[in-house]
Amino acid sequence: MSSTFGNYLRVTTFGESHGGAVGAVIDGFPANIPLTAGVIQIQLDRRRPGQSSITTQRDEADTVEILSGVENGRSLGTPIALVVKNKDQRPNDYAITNTIPRPSHADYTYMIKYGVTAKSGGGRASARETVGRVAAGAAAEIFLREKFGVEIVAFVSSTGDVSVGVDSGCSVNSGDSSSKNRIDINTITRDIVDRNPIRCPDPQAAESMEKLIKRVRDDGDSIGGVITCVCRNVPAGWGEPVFQKLEAMLAQAMMSIPAAKGFEIGSGFAGAAMRGSEHNDPFTRGGGQCPPAAPLATKTNNSGGIQGGISNGAPIYFRVAFKPTATIGKEQITTDYQGNETVLKSAGRHDPCVTPRAVPVVESMAAIVLADMALRAGYN
Repeated sequence: MSSTFGNYLRVTTFGESHGGAVGAVIDGFPANIPLTAGVIQIQLDRRRPGQSSITTQRDEADTVEILSGVENGRSLGTPIALVVKNKDQRPNDYAITNTIPRPSHADYTYMIKYGVTAKSGGGRASARETVGRVAAGAAAEIFLREKFGVEIVAFVSSTGDVSVGVDSGCSVNSGDSSSKNRIDINTITRDIVDRNPIRCPDPQAAESMEKLIKRVRDDGDSIGGVITCVCRNVPAGWGEPVFQKLEAMLAQAMMSIPAAKGFEIGSGFAGAAMRGSEHNDPFTRGGGQCPPAAPLATKTNNSGGIQGGISNGAPIYFRVAFKPTATIGKEQITTDYQGNETVLKSAGRHDPCVTPRAVPVVESMAAIVLADMALRAGYN
């Protein structure tokens, strides 16, 4: 079950990075939801490699095919199988992993657990596994938008030491106050996010981020970053009060993404430095800021749209930190499987920074969690 996520909406991904195909099977998807390969393809195009000079130059169209569960543009309520064929495989680029486990990769831990590793760029540990997540998440998002009007938008809010200010719209400001234009999570759209290859809505910050990524790439190195995500129009009442808390499931989903190393929701770690009188979100009658149409609303949103593990109707917003890409062009002194010191220079094609292409992955995992919670809440 390690490749399956969800309880009521169950998503199973399959395939290796340089195998024949990757994809997903969605079980529990409601019937009669409009669904086509073309709509799913929009998100896959945002994730695919080779989009710009700052992403891996692996040449994959990532064209999705729906094998089952959909007829005449409508879901049948039966399992939906989605497949994307791999076209530009180069497994020989990873022959060195037969004898040397790559630093900060899964080569060593997979060998210890299974006694064998996929000799194809990390196999299931590769970020190529996220193709299935994005395809399934795109379908989940259609369900959420059609039935509830949910909107999910993610964007790059920092790369290395370059960051952009983020305004929750109904809370104290968060993020880097040095940014001239703060990003309002209540108005940000994907069209705005996609105006540059970094997927940062602040043009000035995006330009600085792009220069930084190119600089570390040319140096044979990599850099990490942070993605901020907002989920708007999520009805109050989704989530469970103890072990299936909505923020806990979001955290699990985000931390399962390759290279993810940190998760915080609402005020996050900054809230630890605040007093309760500053951090509490007082209630107000309908017409308050978060959200305007709710019978009861909150004046602020330090909770990030979730209280007691259950959505309160305010925008859900969170941040995911991604480490620098583990595969780099620099020579590294490490040790082979026999314990002998050696020098490793990795081959293969990789992103110098994962965050621009991870934006749709974060959105898709959020959609899968929310769709699962919608079904748990009793939608039929």
